Amino acid sequence: MPPKHCKHGKHIPRLHRIGKWMPSTVDAHHEWLGGVIAHVDKKTSHSLHPVLHEFKSLIESNTRVYMLISAMFAEIPRNSVYQSDPTGCPQIRDYHHLLQVLNYLLTTAPSWSDISHRVGLVGLPINAVLDWSMGTPSGYAAYLDPEINAVLKKVLNAWGEFLRSPESAAVLDSSAYGWFGETGKTGLVSVANISEGSGYAFEEMFVCDPKKKYHGFVSWDDFFTRLFREGMRPVASAEDDNVIASACESQPYKLAHNVKRRDTFWIKTQPYSIMDMLAHDPLAERFVGGTVYQAFLSALSYHRWHAPVSGKIVKAYVADGTYYAEPVYEGVGDPDQKEKIDFAGQVTAQEYNTATATRAVVFIEADNPAIGLMAFLGVGMCEVSTCDITVAEGQHVKKGDQLGMFHFGGSTHCLLFRKGVNVHGFPSTDIGHNVPVRSKVAVVSP
Repeated sequence: MPPKHCKHGKHIPRLHRIGKWMPSTVDAHHEWLGGVIAHVDKKTSHSLHPVLHEFKSLIESNTRVYMLISAMFAEIPRNSVYQSDPTGCPQIRDYHHLLQVLNYLLTTAPSWSDISHRVGLVGLPINAVLDWSMGTPSGYAAYLDPEINAVLKKVLNAWGEFLRSPESAAVLDSSAYGWFGETGKTGLVSVANISEGSGYAFEEMFVCDPKKKYHGFVSWDDFFTRLFREGMRPVASAEDDNVIASACESQPYKLAHNVKRRDTFWIKTQPYSIMDMLAHDPLAERFVGGTVYQAFLSALSYHRWHAPVSGKIVKAYVADGTYYAEPVYEGVGDPDQKEKIDFAGQVTAQEYNTATATRAVVFIEADNPAIGLMAFLGVGMCEVSTCDITVAEGQHVKKGDQLGMFHFGGSTHCLLFRKGVNVHGFPSTDIGHNVPVRSKVAVVSP
């Protein structure tokens, strides 16, 4: 069971959270984080996980890293919002404290949280811990640093090992903190029942057995990468190659045309930068001046990727990148912020993440010559560092076939089309709900 949360009576209006990956308010962020830290501070044993010993060694043996990590905590504004929660529970004080909190989280699976119907889901617990430091000038540099990212990858891999263990399934019960508790299951069902008037139960939509412990899921990761039952997400116009299918169960986020080869993606407008998005692949030049469609996967959504078109896999690989980098304008590095850090930074900087974060790059030569070469980009935001590609170069896929999946976390993805491809009919970015995976997302005219 998760640590007891700090209690208070102060009410702050709910903030809209795309995908509910982070707490719904600053107040809720403090309530959750304060409870975790209070729990850690009460422990008498503080033996670090081996990977955190490695992180500690890097900090203490590398002058540059030590300066960045130490400075980012010092640069967090000194006011009540960033120093403690409303009841005085301490926030992260220094890197020693950070390592102890991470040590606790490495053996903790994300639980459902419904405190007074305000907190929502803390779907990215490590991101919540690092959030204030990400918005500082030194944090901006630290989370772009190659050596820091290399050790963060090891930290996230260690957490991923736990999330694949039987112990991680403990949060899949019917308790108040369990994913199959009353409000947790309601949330999962409401997101998956996209069509108006549909009212399927969880077990009717997903492959599971509600009679078994944890609905038959053997780990948190097994639950997170759950499969739809056959027929729940049919392929749109399976025999019509002019119809493009939705690659992910996701909410439309942005549509851009005539995208540039290189652009200043780190500024507030976040224009797409093709060469950076596609990891400077030689094939990237073919997409200059083309179209990018981006959509966001929520915490409660299905997290496997499917082929938007029928065709041959030309290339498929993972490009390593950052895990917690966010642009300067999200925090106190921007003079216009006036000591305010955007705690939704990873969500509101999705375009920036397409060029910086770890991401899966899959090039597909479509059977339809009106499409030709296109690309799928699966972007691993924050904890979602594991982009698992399940297709291989040279393989032919049919529209709707699986391409891969994210392991833990919501994230974002892009479909890229070359200049001259007459692709249109994308859903509005204002619809406010997911487009079903494998349903029609666009049409190509010859």
